[in-house]
Amino acid sequence: MGDRKKVTLPVIYEKMTSGVPLTMVTCYDYPMAYLQEEAGIDIILVGDSLGMTILGFDSTLPVTMDDMLRHAQAVRRGSPNAWLVGDMPYMSYQVSDEDAVRNAGRFMAEAACDAVKLEGGAEMASRVRAIANAGIPVMGHLGLTPQSAASLGGFRLQGKSAEQALKIVRDAEALIATGVAAILLELVPDQVTGLITGMAKVPIISLGSGPNAHGQLLIFHDMFGLYPKFTPKMAKKYGDAGKVILDGLRQYVAEIKAKVFPEPERYFRMKDEEYEKLKRLVEG
Repeated sequence: MGDRKKVTLPVIYEKMTSGVPLTMVTCYDYPMAYLQEEAGIDIILVGDSLGMTILGFDSTLPVTMDDMLRHAQAVRRGSPNAWLVGDMPYMSYQVSDEDAVRNAGRFMAEAACDAVKLEGGAEMASRVRAIANAGIPVMGHLGLTPQSAASLGGFRLQGKSAEQALKIVRDAEALIATGVAAILLELVPDQVTGLITGMAKVPIISLGSGPNAHGQLLIFHDMFGLYPKFTPKMAKKYGDAGKVILDGLRQYVAEIKAKVFPEPERYFRMKDEEYEKLKRLVEG
């Protein structure tokens, strides 16, 4: 994997203060993590979005800690040098500070993550503080928070009015005061992102929240046409891997039906004399 150096939290902050934009992509398995490592992605998020992109659920809510840990372990094996963030799944931190610290610790100890991410603002300040006090970096998540999508009216832009935007700003301030290491803003207006980025002393990452942030995040499956249900407006497609794979599968089916696969170079044969001997042995 070349001579790439490990991306640490100080490296993230150095890039932020130097004005070097941070790159962040979701990832859920070893092969794609390997490619992201080779591409030099700064931050990899093992997102609970795997509930939808990998497991086929309609939301992130069914995802468990065991699901997240297994995928985070695979991603870490594929990308040893990215700053790896484990996404804390639904109900792994909401109940108590103790649960939050215990499950955050599992990401660090069992999957070699560099940080964890959790959703929520001021109401999650005690969770963020408890995890940070345990020595675990925390990325906050504001705006559209998928685990709370039902109470937010679905997957839609957050903070359109001044009053709604003010709450996001105040939530960012609350998270920063509790020791959060970074904040992800999902689906908020770009002006709100710029306002928070301008006042924040921690990296601000945008997911569909405009260019006025220290870095950008995209969902891997959206980037490459691998999620068939829908493609959100915020996603830019950098390649249509889904079409390539589908075309290949259709060709495979056609070749088998036409009896042109496998070709002689795709399989193995015994020496003729050994096969004749085998027939004699079979016949007794």
